[in-house]
Amino acid sequence: MDIKALRFSCGNIALLLASAIALSACSSTSTKQEITEDDSAFTPQSGSIEATQAAPVVTPTPPQNIQVVADYPQEYIVKKGDTLWDIASLFLRDPWYWPEIWQRNPQIANPHLIYPGDILTLIYVDGMPRITHQRPGEGGTSDVIRRELIGEGGTKRIKLSPRVHRQSLNEAIPSIPADSIRQFLARPRVISSEAWNEAPYIVGSDDDHLILGSNNKVYVRGEIDKERVRYSVFREGKRLEDPETGDLLGFEVIYAGQARITRFGTPSTAILDETTREVLLGDRLLPTDKGEISQQYYPQLPMKEVNGQIISLFDAISSVAKYQIAVINRGSNHGLETGHLLATYHYGGYARDRFLDQTSLKRGDETKLDIQLPNERSGIMMLFKVYDQVSYGLILKSTRAIKKHDRVEKPR
Repeated sequence: MDIKALRFSCGNIALLLASAIALSACSSTSTKQEITEDDSAFTPQSGSIEATQAAPVVTPTPPQNIQVVADYPQEYIVKKGDTLWDIASLFLRDPWYWPEIWQRNPQIANPHLIYPGDILTLIYVDGMPRITHQRPGEGGTSDVIRRELIGEGGTKRIKLSPRVHRQSLNEAIPSIPADSIRQFLARPRVISSEAWNEAPYIVGSDDDHLILGSNNKVYVRGEIDKERVRYSVFREGKRLEDPETGDLLGFEVIYAGQARITRFGTPSTAILDETTREVLLGDRLLPTDKGEISQQYYPQLPMKEVNGQIISLFDAISSVAKYQIAVINRGSNHGLETGHLLATYHYGGYARDRFLDQTSLKRGDETKLDIQLPNERSGIMMLFKVYDQVSYGLILKSTRAIKKHDRVEKPR
């Protein structure tokens, strides 16, 4: 073989090796799955996805006020059970800046997917923090298939091919602990008073029972969609009222079971296929919620300022803490979206100044003795279910008990 041919062959090998290493870093793309009111649990998509080449992702210019925690790890190996929020908290004082410091690899289809065993390292680029990401075996010859081929005249050629990686979406660590909201996503919902009043309702049963259960035959009054056979049965729950205006924002309805229409008419006939609590006369039939729920949540700050209040606590009496759920009087009508982060603030109240020289006060100035104390930040919540006028949020961090009527604002 002459010198030129040898140089050409070596150049091809180097090019193939670089391509193979780049392709081996590919990751599975994020997917969405549908969760309906009929689902009893949040079931992530199973199976495996072949690595694919993705278009380069443009990294936005991070803000200048990103601060790392004092004792951040020089290197962190992702473990099973971690969440993206917890990992971000290891590096950043304000974890919501994680997308801004993530060193996005243009070879990775979805950089948000992180797997146990991945290695994360914090570095500085032009004075700004960056997180670099490496998967086990990435960049090594183990990711390349090497085959020797014998050509014409006994010439030996080496062919390098990228090794295809398969990773299950189930193995990727979640952004937040899915168990904390799994039960909620499948059942509770908010409905307006108009929609509740217009919904068909159970008016009686074939055996005149007032308390009903599975396999009971019931009669339903109201307009039934003849294209739909199965309905969810709900009972009126909490009234969600705006503490600022007194307006009724909607009802938080309570799931009671499933009904199957067997005869359409006035009234219609239905069978209670299953119940999770007693079904009562007056309970309403509502269609299944077909809204899509993202498999991964990406916490981020709202674009607009937010000034609202906590109006209800889910499955709690007086207060909630980390990984519990609260309802606020702001929703999509106020520019909020799933994944938005809000800070919660404990109401400061008033303190009586007992040390002020009261002899200098004029009659009627006694109110100057009461001093308004500042609101104190009590936690961080992430919205995971957003309606028009209300939203449900998961408490990701709490430094004190979070109570009804606490303020919610855009974190600063």
